[in-house]
Amino acid sequence: MDSTFLDSVKFDQNGLIPCVAQDYETGEVLMVAYMNRESLRDTAEKGVAAYWSRSRKKFWIKGETSGNTQEVREIRFDCDLDCVLIKVKQNGGSACHTGMRSCFHRRLTESGLIEDGVRIFDPEKVYGK
Repeated sequence: MDSTFLDSVKFDQNGLIPCVAQDYETGEVLMVAYMNRESLRDTAEKGVAAYWSRSRKKFWIKGETSGNTQEVREIRFDCDLDCVLIKVKQNGGSACHTGMRSCFHRRLTESGLIEDGVRIFDPEKVYGK
């Protein structure tokens, strides 16, 4: 893949761009993460989602520990080229490190936040936390 598109992308002052991962079949928003130039190039070239961890300050491939990888079906950019949307096939069923299907598993109700997502795996068993 020609990576010259990276010169048009508007990374922030930290060299990052937000990325929304969406299920390519259902449209469900699975997660939001950040990419740097290396992870965006790697994602585009290999077709597997890769991100930049702001907390660990390192490159990571989604699912390298859990096995819940994301096969990229399409990459889109917003009008300002400062946000990425990737449409993915979510392998293993879970996009969230908490074991939930989606990172957006908390819903605000009149009585407060409730969890209403689907748990796919136990994070203690996968990550040992």
